Amino acid sequence: MPSTPLNVTGPVAHHAEGPVWWPGWGGLRYVDMLAGDLLTLRPDGGVDRRHVGDVAAIVRPRAGSGFVVALERDVAVADTDDEPLRQLVRLVDGPAVRLNEGAAAPDGAFYAGGMVTGPGGAASLHRVEPDGTARVVLDGIGCSNGLGFSPDGARAYYADTVTHRVDVLDVVPASEDPRGLVGRRPFVTIDPADGAPDGLAVDAEGGVWVALWGGSAVRRYSPDGTLDAEIRFPASQVTACTFGDDGLDALYVTTSRQDLADDDEPEAGSVFRVDAGVRGLPALPFAG
Repeated sequence: MPSTPLNVTGPVAHHAEGPVWWPGWGGLRYVDMLAGDLLTLRPDGGVDRRHVGDVAAIVRPRAGSGFVVALERDVAVADTDDEPLRQLVRLVDGPAVRLNEGAAAPDGAFYAGGMVTGPGGAASLHRVEPDGTARVVLDGIGCSNGLGFSPDGARAYYADTVTHRVDVLDVVPASEDPRGLVGRRPFVTIDPADGAPDGLAVDAEGGVWVALWGGSAVRRYSPDGTLDAEIRFPASQVTACTFGDDGLDALYVTTSRQDLADDDEPEAGSVFRVDAGVRGLPALPFAG
């Protein structure tokens, strides 16, 4: 069973999101999304920041070196941590939608999803190829959040938060369908009283760990959709989770202070670490 959460950073972020563990970075990186910053957890528990724009929505490693990052409307890459970003593709236009979450896929593509931020907005989940070619995978999205893949790479789990569902899709070769993901159907539905599904991670046994925004928890669902574990946190807005440490047996969990008063939930905005009791899967890099 998972252990009691340990606060490893303190509340250093306003809206911590999108954690990912990559040995080439020396460990954990995540975003302070609405500050537009990439955050790297140092071995001593300190956090380094790099400002990349008005919004830093998603960061993932690249297969060679450096990283890919989704900004407010664009996807950009860098070969090293120090060099300027290079725009790869613009995915979003207009003021009522921005990018929010996503992940790299087993075939090396990068999926970036949008969220509606105002009246008239229309968000989508996009697939970006290594050469910057992009296409819409799903439209009619309200708030694109967690995306993770089963251990065999045959299924993808995806949360559109406003639906209160985590859905499952089949992963197919791009030569068969250029979207790469097809056959969307419900996997689990979250009671609104328990929170809303946000980021997610998949473990080596196929369990799906789902962060609950407004629910103060991360839940694990077995591959058949059965709820079999829940971890509680001293912060209501739990945003995302990822597996890390050398054995990928620790779960790192991000939280948010968004819309909270200064004296509410003093640990919100922190990253927590939990001994998960199961190994996770390595992060998937972008091939671009």
